[in-house]
Amino acid sequence: MAKTMQKSATAQKVQYSQPWLHQRGETIQAFGTVRQFPIGLSYETRLYSCQRLNQILADTQILHALYKKHHWLMRGPSFYQLHLLLDKHADEQIALVDEIAERIQTLGGIAVGDPRHVAEFTRIPRAPDGCEEVPAMLSRLLEAHELILIDAHDAASKVNEYGDDGSNDLIVSNVIRTGELQAWFLAEHLVDTPLVHA
Repeated sequence: MAKTMQKSATAQKVQYSQPWLHQRGETIQAFGTVRQFPIGLSYETRLYSCQRLNQILADTQILHALYKKHHWLMRGPSFYQLHLLLDKHADEQIALVDEIAERIQTLGGIAVGDPRHVAEFTRIPRAPDGCEEVPAMLSRLLEAHELILIDAHDAASKVNEYGDDGSNDLIVSNVIRTGELQAWFLAEHLVDTPLVHA
């Protein structure tokens, strides 16, 4: 009897420590909707801000991926310098991804996160699967930055009109300032200036 009770107690402990695997659940909030949060912004404002931020988020995730790809594929005499620079920029972009996603969640929305969904959402053209020449890779990054910056300037202005100071601040202080600085660093690598004059 005691052994049976001991086996039963052991079986219960094993049962409690067993993960419930292969679970599926219902979607409890659809993408493109916002929940009500007591943050002093209307439903319409939060919905609009989430739409604009999700576009910037998707494009920023693709820009981060491009930075990592080009960081790996760098070639030539400036390899080391550009390899490190692109990795630094990638780290800054992934920090932006987290900040933008958290802002969307703070507004009650759903941040675009699955890479397959991001690929459907982004406006940044797909890069070739292979390796391009270095100037082409840098130009591709610059074009992605410009696309994001054009959208970010417009989004910052519009969310400001809606009274969403938090999203405006994030877009201006983080997305735009980071993007402009990174674009400057990249563009200067495309200037064909001799190291010494004859």
